[in-house]
Amino acid sequence: GSDPVSAAHPSICHPAASTGGGVYYMYTYDDPGGPHMSIHTFSFIGTGNMGSALARAAAKTLPPEQLLLSNRTPGKAEALAGELRCAAAPVLQAARDGKYIFLGVKPQMMEGLLSEIAPVLAARTDRFLLVTMAAGLTMERIAAMTGGPYPVIRIMPNTPCAVGEGVILWDANAQVTEAEASAFTAALSGAGVLDRLEERLIDAGSAVAGCGPAFACLLLEALADGGVTCGLPRQKALLYAAQMLKGTAALQLSTGTHPGALKDAVCSPGGSTIAGVRTLEERGFRGAAMDAVIAAVEKTKELGK
Repeated sequence: GSDPVSAAHPSICHPAASTGGGVYYMYTYDDPGGPHMSIHTFSFIGTGNMGSALARAAAKTLPPEQLLLSNRTPGKAEALAGELRCAAAPVLQAARDGKYIFLGVKPQMMEGLLSEIAPVLAARTDRFLLVTMAAGLTMERIAAMTGGPYPVIRIMPNTPCAVGEGVILWDANAQVTEAEASAFTAALSGAGVLDRLEERLIDAGSAVAGCGPAFACLLLEALADGGVTCGLPRQKALLYAAQMLKGTAALQLSTGTHPGALKDAVCSPGGSTIAGVRTLEERGFRGAAMDAVIAAVEKTKELGK
């Protein structure tokens, strides 16, 4: 029978010279029904906020020809492909031509996507790996939805991966070899910190590292708003708050000092800082932050049901 991918999507789209992603030329496979080997190291199905962040991180270590981008709205994938000077293609093509296939869709959309690409995956004769970032869905569930005993890597990244300062929590099922896991983490090293974590703890880790940027941005915005209230220009208030958070995190990471000790070092007796700390404690700041993590974990578990 004819190849289902090439029959439906005979060509792949590559960005031409730097034109803002607006000009593309077409490449057609000469023998779509012949023996197949993965053409791209990483193929991304879904180029939303997280998929785009990971693609940008991968582009720091992989040459453009090893990346392939796909999205339900082709224009989104093509625009990012123009930025990264890599290829864009339909979803089924991405499922056929990637060594590591990133499944960048929401948990509630995963079953539909996997049922769509399952025939393409089953027809492949080369080795490939599925990379899932869907909250709450275990590797076992992903393999079951796909209908094959495929190698699966589960990751929980965060948006700062786009600028090389992110965290990617990951684990892999028994079908993934040590060499494949090493190649995967090396290719994503431009994202920031990659830390292997038992799958049973990934939901908790994700609530801190994955949801955390939203929590941090709430704090950043609130601090800036406080500065504006007290007379600071908006841009200066944002700069001071953002650099303060960045610097404080760098200080803790570089020294390993407990955050409580770093806080105490800023709080002079009877001073301004301890007065502000007292207000935060009165308003339940610490408990609210803990509850936010717990609420995120509980919601993630719901999404996996």
